[in-house]
Amino acid sequence: MNPETQTRTHTELVVDIGPIAHGGHCVARHEGRVVFVRHAIPGEKVRIRLTDAGEDSKFWRADVVEVLEASPDRMPHFWHVADSLRAWSHGHPPVGGAELGHVSLGRQRSLKADVLAEQLKRLAGVERVTEVEAVGAAAAAGDHSPGAPGLGWRTRASFAVTPAGKLGMHAHRSDQVIAIREMPLTVSAINDLRLWDIDLAGVERVEVAAPANGSRPLVLLAPAEGTRAKRLSGILAQLPDEVSVASFDPAKGESLQLRGRTWVQESAAGHEFRVTGEGFWQIHRDAPETLVGALKGFLHDGGYLEPGAVVADLYAGAGLFTAALADAVGVTGSVLSVEGAPGTSRDARKNLHGAPQVEIVQGRVERVLRQKPRNFDALVLDPPRAGAGKAVVSQLMAAGPRAIAYVSCDPASFARDLGYFRQGGWQLAGLRAFDLYPHTHHMETVALLTPPA
Repeated sequence: MNPETQTRTHTELVVDIGPIAHGGHCVARHEGRVVFVRHAIPGEKVRIRLTDAGEDSKFWRADVVEVLEASPDRMPHFWHVADSLRAWSHGHPPVGGAELGHVSLGRQRSLKADVLAEQLKRLAGVERVTEVEAVGAAAAAGDHSPGAPGLGWRTRASFAVTPAGKLGMHAHRSDQVIAIREMPLTVSAINDLRLWDIDLAGVERVEVAAPANGSRPLVLLAPAEGTRAKRLSGILAQLPDEVSVASFDPAKGESLQLRGRTWVQESAAGHEFRVTGEGFWQIHRDAPETLVGALKGFLHDGGYLEPGAVVADLYAGAGLFTAALADAVGVTGSVLSVEGAPGTSRDARKNLHGAPQVEIVQGRVERVLRQKPRNFDALVLDPPRAGAGKAVVSQLMAAGPRAIAYVSCDPASFARDLGYFRQGGWQLAGLRAFDLYPHTHHMETVALLTPPA
């Protein structure tokens, strides 16, 4: 490689921090070049360490290593290994997963609202400012409660393993794994497992699910190629007897029972849900109730969700929204529930077997809608982070529903899809945003979209 184009990883610069941008970083400039800086707050003057800075790059990336002029919203980070200032002073980058942990919760939400407004304006042509609402314990405690609020909400967590067999997490945009000895964002049932005390040699990844209802947790172990069953048995022996344990192959999506169950039992909106292995479930303990409430509020208040209505739940997962829709339309209505992942679709069948008004279909949304055209009163979609995309949006508009409720975990893909809807004459009739991921840059939105008059 030409020395002039090599990535510089040790250069330090002093910059003034500009506005927040989508993705958990702020914008700064150095000699005309944009630098995306993590662990900063708009208005600060900081010293940064370049982490990705090729001479030919359109922009650079950096972490804050020293704060020269601090924002009044800067707080001591609650987690040492995620604190950029402390981590770099110890010679390694911070782990990901808590990139806003240095910012007060109230300012975090205002920054997320800024990102949402900017994405809506730039990608959808919509001028709208929407409050990002606190939920659960964070809402009850307020932003100025003693200690570090906004912790203990994750009921699911994914961990890497260091070469020495210790539990760890990746640094941002890096293959480097940093050993950890706590995860403050998770519920106590995950931390109480003390996975950092276990020799995990032979395992590449660990997934943990601990349902908010207190039911049996599940630990999933992804073994490295060539790992023997005896090695997994040694790990199993170090885990509490009341914990279910399974090995899984992420590439195939297959789980093998080692002890207990290969699924967990979740509770939400008056229903019980079986969720297998890596099957999708909202990770914030209060997210299911929050999102169901917002969704039903928009659709019910608008008169789209009544007994006898014909609705569909697209990208339906294990059936959280499907169950709520089935309750609302009753046995005289109908709900088409579509999920692409085979294992998750099987979960939905088990979870909703007692609801005759529900039809569960496993397959791609666009294919199923072509095969099962109906006169829908309303559609609900909760696509993955990449969004629905132009082709699916066109298909949804062509289906002719009276309303569409769109649940999104990514403001950029949501705004892009909203732009496609607006090109078709649809309107944004309602929007709520929720801080379901405190101390990270992520948020969840629920929108009501209506067709041209």
